[in-house]
Amino acid sequence: MSKKRFKVGIVGLDAGGSWASRAHLPALRALSEDYEVIGVANRSLASAEKAAAATGLPNAFANLSEMLSSPDIDIVVVTVRVQYHLEVVSSAIAAGKHVYCEWPLGNGLAEAQEVAALAQAKGVLGIAGLQARVAPEIVYVKQLICDGFVGEPLSTSIVATGLHWGASIAAKNDYEYTLDPKNGATMLTIP
Repeated sequence: MSKKRFKVGIVGLDAGGSWASRAHLPALRALSEDYEVIGVANRSLASAEKAAAATGLPNAFANLSEMLSSPDIDIVVVTVRVQYHLEVVSSAIAAGKHVYCEWPLGNGLAEAQEVAALAQAKGVLGIAGLQARVAPEIVYVKQLICDGFVGEPLSTSIVATGLHWGASIAAKNDYEYTLDPKNGATMLTIP
């Protein structure tokens, strides 16, 4: 008996080195017995065609609606900016597709709760990808807390830097939108 191989469409795959092309696509390809990436939908057909050609995907969808209407798509991977998560995820759920969405699931708790309720009502799986959820150092700290090693945590602080975050962010780069908390993707909301 053969098991089902899920067919995946990615929304927001950039041929120029996006997180989706560096992380999601390689992970899905490494799990090729379970998942087959069928294609990509971006803001324009030209962008989707460029991403599909650069990554060797068989289909470039003209837009999200075309991808969602395809019977060849079981799961939609959402890798667009946070301010578009609600729209894209809600559309995928309405189309009866399972969803894997990058964290944060929505721009604030209300959007995340709305998406969760939609998925439950439609009977589809909605998964939010947490970047560090199973990172060894995070698991270790969790275990120390659970064992009582550090006592009862009363507050936390994060001191961090990233590839594009730090003391300053160059104007007009791809990550400038993370400076505005209204966009839902900051050094506080992502970690």
